[in-house]
Amino acid sequence: MIGAMVFYILKRLLLMIPTIFGILLVSFIIIQFVPGGPVEKMIAQIQGHDSSATSRFSGGGPGDVSTSASATASAGQASQYRGAQGLDPEFIKDLEKMYGFDKPAHERFILMLGNYLTFNLGESYYRDVDVLSLIFEKMPVSISLGLWTFILIYTISIPLGIRKAVHDGSAFDVWTSAVIFVGYSIPSFVMGVLLIVLFAGGYWDFFPLRGLTSDNWEELSMMGKVLDYLWHLVLPITAMVIGGFASLTMLTKNSFIDEIGKQYVLTARAKGLEQKQILYGHVFRNAMLIVIAGFPAAFVQIFFTGNMLIEIIFSLDGLGQLGYKSIVDRDYPVVLGNLYFLSLIGLVVHLMRDLVYVWVDPRIDFASQGH
Repeated sequence: MIGAMVFYILKRLLLMIPTIFGILLVSFIIIQFVPGGPVEKMIAQIQGHDSSATSRFSGGGPGDVSTSASATASAGQASQYRGAQGLDPEFIKDLEKMYGFDKPAHERFILMLGNYLTFNLGESYYRDVDVLSLIFEKMPVSISLGLWTFILIYTISIPLGIRKAVHDGSAFDVWTSAVIFVGYSIPSFVMGVLLIVLFAGGYWDFFPLRGLTSDNWEELSMMGKVLDYLWHLVLPITAMVIGGFASLTMLTKNSFIDEIGKQYVLTARAKGLEQKQILYGHVFRNAMLIVIAGFPAAFVQIFFTGNMLIEIIFSLDGLGQLGYKSIVDRDYPVVLGNLYFLSLIGLVVHLMRDLVYVWVDPRIDFASQGH
């Protein structure tokens, strides 16, 4: 059993390599066709006389921008970048070199893969900081949102789903289903906007509009800091929980109903076992397998990808907002580095899901797994 499990883990780890390769390759190819890259953006800023665009060239970089920008290309010479007419071709080459576009696409991709093997995710085009440090800097905000949302969703959904299964068709099941339907129908970001309008200065000013801490957070006592932190989390966490608990509740309910109708449950009842013994001693282990199957996707979505709109709405500077801004700014190292990091987490959690399967149901045989 242990040997089969070790072999299965090694096989899955090896399969992660082509999976990550495919994700990065497709993303890299798409990026090559997206208009308005960093070179074009810099050219647009220079042509618009934006002084911030030239700050990275100051102090003896690839040359004085004002001089290079004022130099004109020879008559009739075209450029592959929009708005580059009138700029010195050498200056354009300097821009390409600064952003790493002086090499062919396949060389850039191979170089990127080599760096990623050592977790060198590159440096942001606009923030002058390496991508990995930037991800770690923003991660606490996403973890704060994801951890509390994850705990609340599972704490509410699993007991509620079990009770709905036991009392299927009762008044409790009907009115809770109505609440679940409302929660499922309203996206979390819409609920976030509604909560802001109602409780953050629209009708009632009970909760803060943005951020995770108040301006005077450093001056507060330890208990004051904890309360202030939780106070700021109320609205975004509420929006995410309402938008996320519905599907897990119904999944739990349907899974338990399916198991309750099986022969082994009827046999247990015939033996005189109590309802709790049947539910938690026999049904729970089998019914929870399907819930565990959805754990990796729920984990990654709640902790990372599901936070983006909530972070934007509530001005929370986490991974979701980082990914959004990097796409808008065409900050390709951050886009690809963030994608690589999240993909690794997703694949590792997916593997952990399978290991938890065995912990919940030892009957699963790794030697028979064909995936």
